[in-house]
Amino acid sequence: MNNEKIKLLAKDLTREYPRSPRETLSGYVIAMRMLDKCRAVLAGTAGEYHYDCGLDRHFLDFTGIDAEEFKMFVATGATDAEVAIWIESHSKVKDRAQTVAWNNKLRSTRLCDLPIEAQVFMEDYIPKVIPKNRPVYFWFDIYDLEEERI
Repeated sequence: MNNEKIKLLAKDLTREYPRSPRETLSGYVIAMRMLDKCRAVLAGTAGEYHYDCGLDRHFLDFTGIDAEEFKMFVATGATDAEVAIWIESHSKVKDRAQTVAWNNKLRSTRLCDLPIEAQVFMEDYIPKVIPKNRPVYFWFDIYDLEEERI
């Protein structure tokens, strides 16, 4: 592991938020946020954030990328651009239209579209973390509202 580069690249997630799940890396939603969390885990600055969580699994399962292989590559100190190239070469998805459709499906996922276990969790979680009178229209809104991007 390249500790020096990781420390330079990693966000301190105890003091700042990872990037929005809406931001893309190599054309995929979730990937940029997952990269932030992976680097923070490697640097010991993840706080309450987790790498390879349920959200990350959407990306990893869709692309066929192994979480541990991704983490090992990130541990080399790869930049965002280098990680993007690595994702392109390791993703089983090669059809851009398939990626765009997947991105748009996730961007427009409503709470009622989530598995029931996630719906039950969100029913209790949202009132704790989302400012009162702020409507949640889509799943990604929860992250962006909680982390003060919208």
